[in-house]
Amino acid sequence: MDEKGHIAKAAGIMSIATFISRILGFVKDMIIARLFGATGIADTFFVAFRIPNLLRELFAEGAMSSAFIPVLTEYQTKQGIEESRRLVRITFTFIMIFVGLICIAGIIFAPAIITAIAPGFVGMPGKFSLTVLLTKVMFPFLLFISLAAIVMGALNTRRIFFIPSLAPAMLNITIIVAVLTLTTTMEQPIIAVAIGVAIGGFIQFAFQLPSFFKSGYSLTPEYDFRHTGLKKMSILIMPATMGMAVAQINIFVSTILASYLPEGSITYLYYSMRLIQFPIGIFGVAMGMAILPTLSEHAVKGEFDRLMDDFSFALRLLFFITIPAMAGLIALREPIVNILFQRGKFDYAATIGTAQALLFYSFGIWAVVGVRVVTASFYSMQDTKTPVKVAVIALAANVIFSIILMKPLKHSGLALANALASGVNFSLLFFFLRRKLKKVDSKRIFCSFVKTIFASTIMGVIGWMLLHGELWHIHGSTLNKAFYLSGTIAICVVTYLLLSYLLKSEEVSYVIEMVKQKFRK
Repeated sequence: MDEKGHIAKAAGIMSIATFISRILGFVKDMIIARLFGATGIADTFFVAFRIPNLLRELFAEGAMSSAFIPVLTEYQTKQGIEESRRLVRITFTFIMIFVGLICIAGIIFAPAIITAIAPGFVGMPGKFSLTVLLTKVMFPFLLFISLAAIVMGALNTRRIFFIPSLAPAMLNITIIVAVLTLTTTMEQPIIAVAIGVAIGGFIQFAFQLPSFFKSGYSLTPEYDFRHTGLKKMSILIMPATMGMAVAQINIFVSTILASYLPEGSITYLYYSMRLIQFPIGIFGVAMGMAILPTLSEHAVKGEFDRLMDDFSFALRLLFFITIPAMAGLIALREPIVNILFQRGKFDYAATIGTAQALLFYSFGIWAVVGVRVVTASFYSMQDTKTPVKVAVIALAANVIFSIILMKPLKHSGLALANALASGVNFSLLFFFLRRKLKKVDSKRIFCSFVKTIFASTIMGVIGWMLLHGELWHIHGSTLNKAFYLSGTIAICVVTYLLLSYLLKSEEVSYVIEMVKQKFRK
């Protein structure tokens, strides 16, 4: 199997595992939506969860991986496996101490944090105090998820992808169990969700340990914090923190501004963001993580032509898969929100509010997934400064767009601002990568992008026409709705593949060839 085949296979394995996790995530969200709806109580949880979730991007799954994997790959390639294992032990010990202290500080200063990120809650004592309590309960999640990221990065450099990608499913299962078993025993049932988050972070970490130990790694503390590998990671991770977390920071800005909007706005944004995270997580994050070890190896060996070729392939394949998913979410937004969430306290008004936010968030999906691959290319060359410079520009763009759009469009304006800022982020990153590598196969990428947009638009129009009706205004009829929705999605997929084939898309030919090879075995 050639390098492209390895990348596609790794991304496919991670996508399957991530798909399982996302499905469980939606089950979790459906249960939470049924119990708490789009109410002030739900808003308190989603604001409190923003903090550990943002810090997870800053110190764990995003920035940590982007700094850890390239350096660990370099040590495995140049210094040997034993030295790389030692570097893992040193990094694990350092993160245990550093992030542990951050968690303690977060618990102590929770009231000040909530005042800063949700100032609209300050005038509502009950809402404010509950949000503070939830924040304190969930802060240990950050430590566990950071340790899980170290284990995941170590396994990824050994080309082990399935177990680390499946680990987040354990988090969702734990939250579901906590909600189902603890809510009836508590004066404030929403606290059960926060407990599930904290315990789930530990389970996500522990789930990967058997594979970790089997690969020859250990967690024996080692305190050589002057190790050159750790220093190099420290230098890389600071700018990577902003570069990787720009999407989360943009969401954070939306949360602050949404706290001044009508009740339910934060919840609409949360559920719509969860829906766009489905294709982003399954395809964008999976491809970014799958390609990073390969690109890092090319960079260490100085094989920049191969790096450019694999980058071009990954980006074209990612757009081919993700853009139709984006078109599907736009066209079928109301049926999707209805069937997933409209039950119990989550009424039709909440469906409409969430669907409106989903429409505008979806316009930025192509850019968000594209950023994952472009930043992976920068990180593979141990350049984290360029992404952070671009991230600052994108962050400023999001604030400006949000302030302009939130008055006429309310929460939908915040979603649109996020999408526009993502577009700015991707465009600038792509421009600077092209300058750095001299060429990035731009013409081939653009032609593929145009074909994909055309086929996806036709597919989306057909899907909207098939499902446009009164059925999606009401509660119930879940089986009928599931039948119509799944049938329409199947028709849309076939339509898209047929149109792509007629347009002579390289990516559909590659996918067909991979399927043929699979069946020949």
